[in-house]
Amino acid sequence: MARTVLKFGGTSVADLDRIANVADIVAARAEKGERMAVVVSAMSGETNKLVGYAEGAAGDALPREQFDDEYDVVVASGEQVTAGLLALALRRRGLKARSWLGWQLRLKTNKSHGRARIMGFDDSTLPDAIDAGEIAVIAGFQGVTDDDRVATLGRGGSDTSAVAVAAALEASVCDIYTDVDGVYTTDPRIVPKAQRIEKISFEEMLELASLGAKVLQTRSVEMAMNHNVPVRVLSSFLKPGEPNPGTIVCSEEEIVEKQVVSGVAYSRDEAKVTLYGVPDKPGISAKIFSALARAGVNVDWSSRRRRAGRNRPTWYSPAPTGTAPLHATHLRACMRKLAMSASKLCATCRKFPSLVLACVAIPASQRQCSRLCTRRASILT
Repeated sequence: MARTVLKFGGTSVADLDRIANVADIVAARAEKGERMAVVVSAMSGETNKLVGYAEGAAGDALPREQFDDEYDVVVASGEQVTAGLLALALRRRGLKARSWLGWQLRLKTNKSHGRARIMGFDDSTLPDAIDAGEIAVIAGFQGVTDDDRVATLGRGGSDTSAVAVAAALEASVCDIYTDVDGVYTTDPRIVPKAQRIEKISFEEMLELASLGAKVLQTRSVEMAMNHNVPVRVLSSFLKPGEPNPGTIVCSEEEIVEKQVVSGVAYSRDEAKVTLYGVPDKPGISAKIFSALARAGVNVDWSSRRRRAGRNRPTWYSPAPTGTAPLHATHLRACMRKLAMSASKLCATCRKFPSLVLACVAIPASQRQCSRLCTRRASILT
């Protein structure tokens, strides 16, 4: 029997009743003989509470290098609580189950605390445990660095944990259970006529996720694409046995009938980080991107243009509102390292109005670059 990985988000495990419902779903699948690993998020709202505790204990004066590692220790505890509770609920149903934390999995990450990237698994005993019939309940969102410190993967990191576990286990599928029954053409809360998509390619899902769709975390889709791990988005609010077709995220070759426009995504949580007076010479953009990459700052897209009346071009890119100040801080540090004239350069942050982006499918043979064609337009709110 092939291994499978299940992941349940915060709303799916928000309280003991919902954890009991998750246990019923897992038990129903265990009856079919599936060998499973179950990755869980923290209970809904718990991470925000833990973040508040950490920030309150540290105060405003503590520098980031003294805050980030202990911050990860605090916020990672939310997933640990959920893993233990679900393991108990499964044992109550007569199933063999135990919880696994990031350090027990030996899920190795880099040292970018709060936004760590997964580097691989280090001799984990997880596959043997699952093959022996145990249901592994894994605390998502976390790993361990080379110096044995807890590191978290950033918001939505449990999705990435689940796909990483699926890749390591060579699982046949990674099922992401959430509060919606699949990926829709747009947000059904705003557009009631939005339709559920039966199949969508990794590339299209990656584009929609990066442009604001909240169903899957961007890095999880990227990892699934790199390791060719099929992902299904399913509803956790349906009872076992009820129809739950969901949406399959897979390679483009597996989709027979392709849509011209796959979906429309929007984001209300974007800020524009602008760098004025960038020297107009070859290689400067590469140096900026390299400096940001070393700092662990992700840049989804950027633009560089010369404005009327300015002698030097302006460079700008979007960033989530919460991380935009950090983005700007690293840009200022980049300016100093590149020996740019600080008197002529300025890094600023400004919140965007809502963005709407349409994901347009283009056959692989016609693509000029790795990203899909997108069209930006303003949204009326």
